[in-house]
Amino acid sequence: MELRQLRYLVTIADVGNLGRAAERLYVSQPALSYALKNLESELGVRRFDRHAGGVTETVAGRDVVAEARRTLLQAARVAAVAERHLRGETGVLRVGFEASGAGELTTRARAEFARRNPGVRVEPKRFDWSEEVTALRDGRVDVAFVWLPADLAGLHAEIVHTEPRVVGLPSGHALARRDGISVLEVNDEPLMWTERAPRAWVDWWAVNPRPDGSAPRWGPTNDNVEEMLEQVAEGTAICFAPHSMARYYARPDLAWVPLTDVEPLKVALAWVDGADNPLVRGFAAVVSELASGEAL
Repeated sequence: MELRQLRYLVTIADVGNLGRAAERLYVSQPALSYALKNLESELGVRRFDRHAGGVTETVAGRDVVAEARRTLLQAARVAAVAERHLRGETGVLRVGFEASGAGELTTRARAEFARRNPGVRVEPKRFDWSEEVTALRDGRVDVAFVWLPADLAGLHAEIVHTEPRVVGLPSGHALARRDGISVLEVNDEPLMWTERAPRAWVDWWAVNPRPDGSAPRWGPTNDNVEEMLEQVAEGTAICFAPHSMARYYARPDLAWVPLTDVEPLKVALAWVDGADNPLVRGFAAVVSELASGEAL
């Protein structure tokens, strides 16, 4: 059994589909299916039930995947310790986030923590569309700013930041110069979305259903922020985003207009529940301190 096989197993469980898991892992689907078959033969239990829509974990599969997550997390910690000694540092803290994270709080917290802990290397790790939660579970990061809603099972999470949402439009759009827009005013506009995130996350961002009970007009899909903004700028569709993206992703061919009647984005600082990492506790304390100042 190899860590690579366990990583495959966890990714399949996270996305529920062999094809999408193969894309995320940058391997071919036949190679992934072969690796899964070999692992099932080695362990003697079937991990997934296959169906038309993808795969679902068996009872045995859920238990095996849970242990695989813990093993990957521990392996990542072993590697981090070795790297820390190789570099002569007292520690490494990997901080996950997606897109604009928690706005300025993300950068300020990393900088302040680094100032207070000069022997610790703070590594920012950027992810796309809810992948920061998966990264926490498989040990790629120690702590993360998580855009809610998210599946926080097995994680400790504290809401540290809230910000309004905006609609991204091509700069020549008829609504681009408005001071604010109701979500119902863009009901007929094709909306960017992604297949890489859980459906509940997608629906929340899309405001599905809308206040009048209608569904969004679904537009093209994307795999990351850059793809999304390119398609918005060319007039293919619009997008919904947090207000901080209007500052972090400003460009002349885009306009960002506040959405006046949707709930704001909440961002949680999260880490694996029960993880005894003093660096994570220290970082959480810094974030809490700075977030309290933000709220004043």
